[in-house]
Amino acid sequence: MAHLVRDKRKLLNRLARIRGQIDAIERAIREEQDSCGSVLQTIAGCRGAMNGLMAEVIEGHVRSHVLDPDRRPTSAQAAAAQELLDVIHSYLR
Repeated sequence: MAHLVRDKRKLLNRLARIRGQIDAIERAIREEQDSCGSVLQTIAGCRGAMNGLMAEVIEGHVRSHVLDPDRRPTSAQAAAAQELLDVIHSYLR
């Protein structure tokens, strides 16, 4: 949980941007905007933003809880954690 507290402002700012995107999608649908393309683009952007948030929280979790920061991880553990994070980042793109 410490990584969430440490990065609280950054995470809340990211959530505010995502909320803005969701509000824009809702407005477009409520106002029956003709441009399906722009609505789809905003949905895709929102999905990307959520994936970015997920990747950031997962990375903090791995670095703070899977690898014990109080005990220096071995180079093999650090490499394995980085490999896992690289795969997660690739998957969420």
